[in-house]
Amino acid sequence: MKTLKGRTAVITGAASGFGLEAARIAAREGMNVVMADVQPDALELSAHEVRDLGAPVLALRVDVSNAADVDALGAATRERFGAPHFVFNNAGVGAGGLIWEHSVHDWEWVIGVNLMGVAHGVRVFAPMMLEAAKADPGYEGHIVNTASMAGLLSPPNMGVYNVTKHAVVALSETLYQDLALVTDQVTASVLCPYFVPTGIHRSERNRPTDRPSAPPTRSQMIAQAMSDKAVTSGKVTAAQVAQAVFDALRARRFYVYSHPHALKSVRTRLEDIVQQRNPTDPFVDKPELGAQLRAALRAAD
Repeated sequence: MKTLKGRTAVITGAASGFGLEAARIAAREGMNVVMADVQPDALELSAHEVRDLGAPVLALRVDVSNAADVDALGAATRERFGAPHFVFNNAGVGAGGLIWEHSVHDWEWVIGVNLMGVAHGVRVFAPMMLEAAKADPGYEGHIVNTASMAGLLSPPNMGVYNVTKHAVVALSETLYQDLALVTDQVTASVLCPYFVPTGIHRSERNRPTDRPSAPPTRSQMIAQAMSDKAVTSGKVTAAQVAQAVFDALRARRFYVYSHPHALKSVRTRLEDIVQQRNPTDPFVDKPELGAQLRAALRAAD
């Protein structure tokens, strides 16, 4: 995308983390900013900050797992600013534990936000962007979906999260190819961050009351503790990741990474698949960590 000034960005999960940092960058670039988040108080504060940067802002409380909410977001965006040029389907939640220990409510909640939230964003905004492209040869559009390195790997004790993020990678790759069939004016990227200090390790605070959590199992408590440590100790900032998203936007680059060194593990996984090897031990480079996790999970209650 050659020009950002005067164009419109739609960002979900905009009250914190990558979403808020992307909104700040969009404002500094002179864009109109549509900010959507499920946390109304945090959204109000974030929208106020982005307005103070000089951007016209439309802020809406949106549960991306709810189709009607995303439909309303699309309608409000079109009414206020017209078709957007940049859509960042970024809202997400985290959950861990042994894969058979996830409850039905866990699956519904995490799939609803992480996967269906992206699907709804694509369903609502891609047709709007294609319509704008057809009407204006100068129109440029770009959709970025937030997945994870867990969408390119399958780390243990993170089952439901891995499943949703693999699905987002597949959705995004298909979106990229489908768009290329019908237009040169709208394209897509997928963001695959590793451990970055955001608020995702505290996702339970936004869990809907109609999908309550059961008392956590040993594996879920271990996963939470590991996530807390990994996320909060991350050295790459959310602001750096958001800047990488905008760099990819300008370069029309599909894969966006926060930690390129993690691609070593992706290469190993692909070699496992191609060579029909059993999956490589994810702790092969840190055997002490694997030993600690196995011991903790196998300990007697």
